[in-house]
Amino acid sequence: MAKGISYHNKDVLFKFLGELYKDATLNAFGIKGLPKIRQLLPTTMPKVRADERRTDTQFLLDDGSVLMLEYESNNRTDENHIKYLDYAQRILDREYQEVKMVRAIRLVVIYTSDVASVGEQLNAGDVGIQSKAVLLCEHNGDVILEKISDKIKRDDELTREELMQLSMLPLMHSTKSRKEMTRESVNLARNIPDEREQVQVIAGILTATDKFVDDEFSTKIREWLSMTKVGRIIEKEIEQEREAAIAENTRKLAKEMLKKMSAEEVADITGLDLEEVEKLKEEE
Repeated sequence: MAKGISYHNKDVLFKFLGELYKDATLNAFGIKGLPKIRQLLPTTMPKVRADERRTDTQFLLDDGSVLMLEYESNNRTDENHIKYLDYAQRILDREYQEVKMVRAIRLVVIYTSDVASVGEQLNAGDVGIQSKAVLLCEHNGDVILEKISDKIKRDDELTREELMQLSMLPLMHSTKSRKEMTRESVNLARNIPDEREQVQVIAGILTATDKFVDDEFSTKIREWLSMTKVGRIIEKEIEQEREAAIAENTRKLAKEMLKKMSAEEVADITGLDLEEVEKLKEEE
């Protein structure tokens, strides 16, 4: 996810954003032919540097390819695509190191309503990169906002495409300011009858607007997100997963230590019960 989002509640945002996009396509934004999204990927990269920049979002698609979904408010084609080329190289490196596979990479760039025309490729001889552009200046945010608002007032269920459109509303063409549109989008999302869909959309809004709204507003929304019933449940699930991972790592460490130490010594160092350490020893 985008670099401006703080690590506080990052895991919760990641979880909800993954739910919003799972099994979705980008048809709602005019990008046809992409396979469905299978899952959201972490944006961590190999080769960490002092000036570390990360992709905004990465998805694994049903055909096994990786989708880089970027957000921009300018049309500096060469500068942006050089940055994407760097991201792509590090994704290729990560995937090859982890699964020994050269994955196909797809690149979609979502441009805010400030941008009316863009280039979609960088040609540097035998090296280059190309993208597919989504120009949100071509999407009437006011009309979409009214349509979705009317459906929510009638208690009609929103389609997956409408949920995704709502998450992008603040970046679309509008007679209102981006800040005003962001607030209205969040308030509208909070009125969605299904609370899980509420937080999915708001996670999408926070990710899409992370580069373009003030920290104070996004912090308030993240705090609200963590206080929802669904948010608390997810936080508990994430904490349980984290504890389970720590416990599993401790058991793996204990198995290695048993090769050179007694069960009593391993139990004393790791904090595991002697009985559990004895069982681990029997498994070897």
